[in-house]
Amino acid sequence: MSPQMEEKVEAIYQEVLRRNPGEVEFHQAVREVIETLGPVLVKHPEFSERKIIQRICEPERQIIFRVPWQDDKGEVHINRGFRVEFNSALGPYKGGLRLHPSVYLGIIKFLGFEQIFKNSLTGMPIGGGKGGSDFDPKGRSDDEIMRFCQSFMTELYRHLGEHTDVPAGDIGVGGREIGYLFGQYKRITNRYEAGVLTGKGLDWGGSLVRTEATGYGATFFVSEMLKARKDSFGGKTCLVSGSGNVAIYTIEKIHQLGGKCVACSDSNGVIYHEKGLDLDLIKQLKEVERRRIKDYVEFHKDAKYIASGNIWDIPCQVAMPSATQNEINGKDAQKLVKNGCIAVGEGANMPTTPEGVKVFLEAKIAYGPGKAANAGGVATSALEMQQNASRDAWTFEYTEKKLEEIMVGIHRLCYDTAEEYGFPSNYVVGANIAGFIKVAKAMVAHGLI
Repeated sequence: MSPQMEEKVEAIYQEVLRRNPGEVEFHQAVREVIETLGPVLVKHPEFSERKIIQRICEPERQIIFRVPWQDDKGEVHINRGFRVEFNSALGPYKGGLRLHPSVYLGIIKFLGFEQIFKNSLTGMPIGGGKGGSDFDPKGRSDDEIMRFCQSFMTELYRHLGEHTDVPAGDIGVGGREIGYLFGQYKRITNRYEAGVLTGKGLDWGGSLVRTEATGYGATFFVSEMLKARKDSFGGKTCLVSGSGNVAIYTIEKIHQLGGKCVACSDSNGVIYHEKGLDLDLIKQLKEVERRRIKDYVEFHKDAKYIASGNIWDIPCQVAMPSATQNEINGKDAQKLVKNGCIAVGEGANMPTTPEGVKVFLEAKIAYGPGKAANAGGVATSALEMQQNASRDAWTFEYTEKKLEEIMVGIHRLCYDTAEEYGFPSNYVVGANIAGFIKVAKAMVAHGLI
C-alpha cells in the first residue's frame, strides 16, 4: 500500500475512533478489515469517491432499549437491550442475539460489523446485524428466561420482519429462547411469520442442521484449507475451545473426518482426555443436564480437569477456538506454532487478538478467520429462511450437503481473492476483500442512502 493510501485508511480509522469512543472490540474489528482494503481502493477508486468505507463503518440503525422483567421471587430487574442494524445492501439484516453480562454496545457493533462481511461471503441475500442484552441466563429458571424474552421482544418486535431484520441465536440464546421470543412476536403481531427468526424448533419451522451448522461449517472450511496443502484431518490431534453448541458440533465433525479432539473447555477450566473426547457424554452434560464441563471426569477417570487452565498449552496440530472473542493472544499463538499446530479455524467471532493473528500469518500456517470459517451458521439460517418462504422442509442430508457446498465456495472465494490481490494463502486478506467488494458494489448501485 502506498504511503498516501496508508494515510487515507488511517484517517478513516481515526474518525471511527473519534465517533465511537470506548468501543474497543468494534475498533479492533474495523482496523482488522480496513487495513487490508488499500489494494481494493486502488483498483476501485469509485469506492473512495463515494466514501464506502466510512459509510460501511456507520450502522444504518442502532436501537437501545430498557428490558424490565420479574424473577421468581417477585424482584424486578432492569437490563439493557440492543439491536444494531448495520448494513442492508445485500438483503434484510441478519445476525444473532447474544445474552451475556459482557454485552454492551461495542460488543454488538463489533459482531454486527463482522456479520456484514461474513454474510456477504456466503453468497446469500442477507445483510448484517446483531443484537442482545446484558442479561445473564445462567442459573435462571425456564419461567425467568421466558419472562425476560417476552419483555425483550415486546420492544424489539417493531423493528423486525422477514424482509427487514431476521435475528437468530448466539451465546446464551438457543432453541428455548428462540421459542419464547417467537411466541411473543406472534402474540403481539398476530402473524405466524416463521421467517422472522431462525434457529426455531423443528416442529414449527426450524431447519435440520441449523444446530450443527457453525461447528460443521468451520470444520468443512479447515478441511478445505488442509486440502489446499495436500493434507487432511486424518490422524490429527485437535483442540476445540468452548463446550457449547459450536464446540460440540465442531468436535463431532472432526471425529467424522478422521481427526481426534483431545480437549475442550468452559469459562471455569479445561478437560483434557488424551485418548479422545467422549462426545456423547459432553452432549449429555451440556445439552441435556446443563452441567459444567468439570463433571466429565466423574465418568472418565483417565481424563484430567484443569481448573482455570489454558487449553492452548496443550500440543495439537489443529486448533479451533470456538468460545469467545480474543481468547488466543500473541503468546498463545506462539505456543501453538511452537507445539506443531499447522491449522487454525475460528468457530467463534474474532477469537484471536491482532498479535495472535500476526503470529499465525508470519508462521504461514493455514489460518481461517471467523468471518469466513464460521459463516456456516448464518448460511444455514438463510437456508432456513428459504424453507420458511416456500413452506418447505429439507432432509438433514440435503441441508448438510448445501452447507458443505457453501463452505467450499467460501474457501475458494477467499483463496482466489487472496491470490488475485497478491497475498497467496492469506485468508484474512481474501475474506476481507471478497466480503467487502460485494457489499461495496451493491452500495454504489443503490446510490447515496
